[in-house]
Amino acid sequence: MAGKLRYLFISLFFLSAIIAQETSQKKVYGLVVHGGAGTLTKGAFTAEEEKAYEDKLSEAIDSGYKILESGGKAIDAVQAVIIILEDSPLFNAGKGAVFTSKGTNELDAAIMDGHTLNAGTIARVTRVKNPIILARKVMEVSPHVMLVGDGAEEFAKEVDVELVNPEYFRTEKRWESLQKAQEKENLKSEVGITPLTYDLKFGTVGCVALDKEGDLVAGTSTGGMTNKKYGRVGDVPIIGAGTYANNSSCAISATGWGEYFIRLTVAKDISALMEYKNMSIEDASNTVIHEKLQNLGGSGGVIGIDKSGNITMTFNTSGMFRGYKTSDKEKFLAIYGE
Repeated sequence: MAGKLRYLFISLFFLSAIIAQETSQKKVYGLVVHGGAGTLTKGAFTAEEEKAYEDKLSEAIDSGYKILESGGKAIDAVQAVIIILEDSPLFNAGKGAVFTSKGTNELDAAIMDGHTLNAGTIARVTRVKNPIILARKVMEVSPHVMLVGDGAEEFAKEVDVELVNPEYFRTEKRWESLQKAQEKENLKSEVGITPLTYDLKFGTVGCVALDKEGDLVAGTSTGGMTNKKYGRVGDVPIIGAGTYANNSSCAISATGWGEYFIRLTVAKDISALMEYKNMSIEDASNTVIHEKLQNLGGSGGVIGIDKSGNITMTFNTSGMFRGYKTSDKEKFLAIYGE
């Protein structure tokens, strides 16, 4: 009897060891989402407005996570998340895009595959319903990385990406923001201050994901800055500035004053600090956003996830619409700085 018990205890010990090893080796997967950073202070939104933003972010996160949980690819999860946000008038992307100085909507988007380092971006499109879909088509079907304006829309027709009447993107909230921006611009011009006025609520949307295969993907979509001029293009479709993914380090999506993110190649810099200095994704993001970007005078933030499933949601503004869900962390949503 004693021998049988000893055998049972030994068997249980080895079984426990095997289970523990399998658990430790279980790969983390998940995603992080942002809906833009900026002057988002408590009291800026009503309780109903806050709930609307959180509900939409939650819907997007659940949609993408379901794909990852079922063994789907990170690129499909990222696209699914961003389509939901592009279709919502709440965010400055797709349906909710801000207006240029001429009263039009010009959209930019990018997506990057960390496994292949392939990427696709589009800029200044005015009729593409979901820019993130076209960006992915550029990556997967064309021999190019970036397509712009009329050429991008010509390509959209060839690959059957949905085009809409430009009026589809018009929302009264964004139109009112343009009128206010131009009133401020006129007032400032009269006293000799720079004639370019920016809306400091950067509603760009983005998603980064890590799937069960260990592949990282980053995607970003935006309408740019309110009252932008001269065909301005920001950081979103500039690979390495507003969007970057590399399986050896991380996936990053940025939101903020794009000119500064371009100058600092923010997304790539975070990856480089991780690769060359062996910094964690959180430390690398803090260094770039709270030191380099801030010292240059730029504002905004990033979301990121690394090859081990560690995440970051770093910003130097008063708030950022953000959230995440991973296989080892419950869903989290926030708007303001904590």
